[in-house]
Amino acid sequence: MKRFALIEHTADTGLVAYGQTLAEAFANAAYGMFAIIADIGTVKEVERRTVELGEEDSESLLFEWLNRLLYFFDVETLIFRRFEITGFDEYHLRASCYGEKYDPSRHHIKIGVKSATYHMLEVDKKKNRVRVIFDV
Repeated sequence: MKRFALIEHTADTGLVAYGQTLAEAFANAAYGMFAIIADIGTVKEVERRTVELGEEDSESLLFEWLNRLLYFFDVETLIFRRFEITGFDEYHLRASCYGEKYDPSRHHIKIGVKSATYHMLEVDKKKNRVRVIFDV
């Protein structure tokens, strides 16, 4: 099964992420977001951050999950490549995220992603699929 597929949207970009479980789809959405930002094949797993979130619904959880990861990228210049979700339900997510600090000599930034948006945001619990559009 493929992790994600890119979708074009006017001036922005987005993706649809898939998984055997909804948690895996959330992890693949994060992986896809960082694959949009940079070539993550060169990213080493030398730093770990733990993310714990609680939200009112699964759509808000996806929105906050991706934007929290972008916060780490913007503030700590961390690029992640692996996401291990250790706790998940419709309202809560706990994950360990692995990557490293951005190094311009090794990491090529492809697109600057500003944020995940609520526009066309979808969490399909029956098909374990999520869709998100990013403001670039």
